[in-house]
This record gives sequence, structure tokens and C-alpha cells, in this order.
Amino acid sequence: MRALPGLRGLRGPPSLQLPLLLLCLLAAVRRGWADGNTTGAKATGPSWGGRARLGPASPLTTLPIREEMMTKYSNLSLESHNISLTEQSSVPVEKNITLERPSRIELTCNFTASGDVNSVNVTWKKGDEQLTNYCINATGKNLYTQYMFTIINSNQMGNYSCFFEEEKKQRGTFNFRVPEVQGKNKPLVTYVGDSTVLICKCQHCSPLNWTWYSSNGSIQVPVDVHVNDKYAINGTNANETRLKIMQLSEDDKGSYWCHAVFQLGESQMHVELVVLSYLVPLKPFLGIVVEVIILVAIILFCEMYTQKKKMHTDDGKEFEQVEQLKSDDSNGVENNAPRHRKSESVSQ
Repeated sequence: MRALPGLRGLRGPPSLQLPLLLLCLLAAVRRGWADGNTTGAKATGPSWGGRARLGPASPLTTLPIREEMMTKYSNLSLESHNISLTEQSSVPVEKNITLERPSRIELTCNFTASGDVNSVNVTWKKGDEQLTNYCINATGKNLYTQYMFTIINSNQMGNYSCFFEEEKKQRGTFNFRVPEVQGKNKPLVTYVGDSTVLICKCQHCSPLNWTWYSSNGSIQVPVDVHVNDKYAINGTNANETRLKIMQLSEDDKGSYWCHAVFQLGESQMHVELVVLSYLVPLKPFLGIVVEVIILVAIILFCEMYTQKKKMHTDDGKEFEQVEQLKSDDSNGVENNAPRHRKSESVSQ
């Protein structure tokens, strides 16, 4: 029996001989099929990295990467996402992807070219870092590129972009991020001596842990329920956390942050707490009372001034009347004196 090419000289520990044997068998079978399959529809074979190329490529190119991913991360779920681009795309196309736990990722970009697909340069980047081991395939005017990898920690999160450069560069970006935490957007207003509850939620996700921080400036301080008994942290579900603050004082006002810890990173949300004294709601009422008192005082002053002025006017009129009477009496006496003299002269 003649050994198949590629199976000679198989060395190594017994635990690795069987996987290597299966790998070589699969490679030989796929090579034989590729060599024998010379008829059929005309299509572009896959290439790896750089400029798109027509023609068959070695089937062994994809084998090591895919085999490693299948064996090491076979228990992880597969996330497949794609973006379509054309030469007429005026702005980069972006897609936001929420990822809570480690997963196998399959990113595909489709580009419709107007000219020869061989003239299109294809690249992948994570942020500003150049990536390798991506697949390129073409069918007619459509150019496909695929990048497969596994996200198992927070360092692998971020932006993954595919670039198609012909006359101008087109970009498609996949943004990976952990789930967002939701809370109360408006400030929570309460009063001194009361109790309040701050709530944070994460829709359709289950964080590994929740942590609360308080900040009255730029520094965040963890809320320790074991040191200060005025705090209590609980939650009815894994996707929810509640911070209860009892016997509030004005020192408790400020920002409170809830941190959700996931396998691939952290997400946070802040809630603004406003603590007022009971005199604060009375201030508008006291202001109104003061305004009323001032208005009444002005009215009384005007009334008193009017009455006083009226009294002075009446006194003046009475004085004029008295003077008029006195003057009339004096005129009457003077008029009677000549008459009296005339009567005396007549009698004589």
C-alpha cells in the first residue's frame, strides 16, 4: 500500500499524531478534488490578503486557521455580520454590534466595482493596526472579503474596518461594544431626611457584577455598604441593581455611577441626585408673603397720606370760613355806626 503524499515522516507525541493524520487526509482529498474539478461555472477562487486575484487558490490556505478556531473555540456561539459598499458610497458605512460574552466572529464586506475587480486593493484594520489572514473572493463585479476571528477578552473589542481602494477608498466599519446600562436621565430630586432608591438596568443582558460609585467632583469613590449603614444595594434580577440611600443629607447630593461588569468589558451610567432642605419649597411662598406685605404697606401709606391731606384741606376751609365770618361781622359793625350817628342828628 502506497502512502499518500504528505503522510510520510509523521512525527510527534501520540496525542498529536491522530489530529495531524486527519488534517493531512482532508488536505489530500480537497487537493484531489480541486485538481479534478476543471469544469463548471467560471468563478474567482479565494485569495488571502492584498489585491484581489482570479484563479484557483490552494485549499490548504484556510485550513490551519479554521481548524484551530473549530477545535479551540467550538463551544462559542458564532456571530455573523456583513456590510455592503459601492463606489457611489459617499460616507463610510458603520454597524454597531453589541457583544456580551466571548464569541466566534465572521465579518463580511461586499463591494460592487465598476471596473476590473483585480484593480481593487482590499485591506482590513483594527483601529490603526493592519490585519492579516483575511479571505478575498470575487464573482463578476462583486468583490467579497471575509475576516474570521474570536473575541475572548476586552482587548479584542473595538473597531474592525474593511477597505476597498479603487479610484477612491471605501470603508466599512464594525463597532464592537458591550451592552449599555440604562438609568434615569433626569436629576432625581428629594429632601433632607428622606430615603431614595437609584436604579440601573441592562436590557437583554446579565452582567457578572454590579458596582456603585459616588462622586462629588472628578473622583469616584466606591459605595461600601459594610462601612456605612445608610446604603443598601440589592436587585430583584441579574440585569438590575438598586442603591437605597437612607436619612439623606445635603452632603449626599452629587453623581452616582453604576458599573456593569461583563466578560468583555464594563459599561457605566450615572444618576444625578439633588437633595433639598424643606425651606427650599417654602422660599417661593415666603417671597409671595413678603410681596403682599410690601404691597399692603404701600396701600396703607397711600391711604394715610390721602387722609392726612384731606384733613389739612378741611382745616383750611374751616379757617377760611371763620375768617370770612369775622370779616362779615366787622363790616356789619362799621355799617351800623354811621346809621347810629344819622339817627342821633335827626332826633336833635
